Amino acid sequence: MAEAVSPITRQVTKESQELGTPSVEYGLEDVEDCLIYDRHGVPVPFKKLYHDRKAVIIFVRNFLCYSCKEYVEDLSKIPGEALEEADIRLVVIGQSAHRHIEPFCSLTAYPHEIYVDPERRIYQMLGMKREEKFTESAHRSPHVKSGIFMGQLKSIWRAMTSPAFDFQGDMHQQGGAVIAGPGPRVHFSHFDTNHLDHMPIDWLLQLAGVHHTLDFGDKPKIVDV
Repeated sequence: MAEAVSPITRQVTKESQELGTPSVEYGLEDVEDCLIYDRHGVPVPFKKLYHDRKAVIIFVRNFLCYSCKEYVEDLSKIPGEALEEADIRLVVIGQSAHRHIEPFCSLTAYPHEIYVDPERRIYQMLGMKREEKFTESAHRSPHVKSGIFMGQLKSIWRAMTSPAFDFQGDMHQQGGAVIAGPGPRVHFSHFDTNHLDHMPIDWLLQLAGVHHTLDFGDKPKIVDV
């Protein structure tokens, strides 16, 4: 079997967006038939997520990761009507078994679409990193409130107290964000270099065409921009 080649050869970084560099469109043809699974274990081809409209697709590390939990908690604050108005799908993809989806959604109050890629096939084919790299210039996610020490303790405790002791995914796998569609075109991609390197949610929404910004205070509200 021929070696899989990543269809995304260069990501559009947060830095290039800040500098006003135009995004370059890539294709997802090589991964469109990869299967992802819903909370019931039903397989769905990846291309279904972006076939008919634009989608913001968030790949998370693992469902026990404290930074991913806190990031998804903020994603859960995005009102469905704001996404519907812009005709945008918001999708989270994890890399655990599908049985972990329901508890994770209950924990984070996440109401939007969510799937898993338990074999990490899409993660690998898109070239997402399986290591952490910290630099002085690296961005820290504004959505992560816990410190590293306490956050890791929380993750370990959740693993120890879960019905089936596991880490719900590869602990070394990093995630990322992709804006794609309609069709296999990728308008924007960012692959995390570490567990704190999330794309700010407001940036993703604006890049995708959601004409509102979300205030992530104690009482989130939509603000016209």
